[in-house]
Amino acid sequence: MCAQTPEETVAKLVEAGFENVRQADGEEGLVFSLENNLYSVQSQGIAKALEIIQSSLKGNEPCTVVFTQYNVPQVSLTYRPNMTVDENVEVALTDWSASYDVEKAWNQVKKEKKQNSSLFKVDVLVYPQLSFKNLILNQVYQWMFHFSPSVEVSLWPGGKLAAMLKVPVYNDGFGSLEDKVHPGQITLSQRFALAYGIKGRVTAGYFNNSRWGLDGQLMMPFKDRKWSAEVRAGYIGKGYWKGMHLHYDTDMNFHWSAGVNFFWPQYNTQFKLTANKWLLNDQGLKFEMIRHFRYASIGFYAFKATDNAARVNGGFRFQVALPPYKYKRKGYIPRISTSNQMGLVYNAGNEQYYYREYKTEASDNIMEANGFNPLFIENEMSNF
Repeated sequence: MCAQTPEETVAKLVEAGFENVRQADGEEGLVFSLENNLYSVQSQGIAKALEIIQSSLKGNEPCTVVFTQYNVPQVSLTYRPNMTVDENVEVALTDWSASYDVEKAWNQVKKEKKQNSSLFKVDVLVYPQLSFKNLILNQVYQWMFHFSPSVEVSLWPGGKLAAMLKVPVYNDGFGSLEDKVHPGQITLSQRFALAYGIKGRVTAGYFNNSRWGLDGQLMMPFKDRKWSAEVRAGYIGKGYWKGMHLHYDTDMNFHWSAGVNFFWPQYNTQFKLTANKWLLNDQGLKFEMIRHFRYASIGFYAFKATDNAARVNGGFRFQVALPPYKYKRKGYIPRISTSNQMGLVYNAGNEQYYYREYKTEASDNIMEANGFNPLFIENEMSNF
């Protein structure tokens, strides 16, 4: 059907712009691994990579593709033909099954020499940041807008350095400190993958919401792919920037969250319930319902703390992918672009003190967290 060799397929993937490309002859067919730093939407990058790979496959030839992030395996896509499939049958995107279980395939391919390495390549991403509030009677909204360029570098397998500078454009009612150019998040993080599909990250540095410290996260998928659990713990102190000078408090506190996720694949909808200890040491529950689309994620949330002083609060949030949706690197020349997504959170109850959370990296959002969801990827494969 096609005379293209696995080596030629690797060359095509590299030419297209995919990074950390490897190939091996595995125990159950061909194994590839690669990283999508080309498309801002992971499912789109996965589909384009599979199109290149499957064009060289015979219909009865099994194949597994491991997709990585910062050279750490995240999800695998597997094609397993049945015994009656003819070699001349073309492989379709809907023939691939997705899984968090990457350990076996990754062990077979990870020692192969990678092509088009992502290490030490630099992205300069500009994050548009919009905040607003409605707290005074004689004005509908007060709002603030920043352009926030962030330098993000892949340092070693799993390692990422991110440093942001916040440049104010407009500020009405958010304090004089926000009128000054000042750093945002400055973090060093390490991602890792464990057995049974468990993924994790440890991050140290200055976070958002005027916090600094050390944070650890784990995501544990269940055998039923609709369910997963997550835990997070942080040893956090207060800190703020006055211009380029950091003021920080050495008093540290533990903050945590733990909960479960359920993904309804028929509607690409995620339900999430977590128990939390927030930044004012208030404790309680948070519920989220998020509908995921290819270029956007839209959701509702609600909080309830055990402290009677904290009213029940809720609202909605959305995250939208920003163009350009595809941007190929040119060697080691820093790539300058908009951030992958822009988000907004609406606080319906105008709660200003309780339920406060922090993000360790500017790229943390509901859309990014869903990027390697196997069920969402499989649904998207039927739409390309």
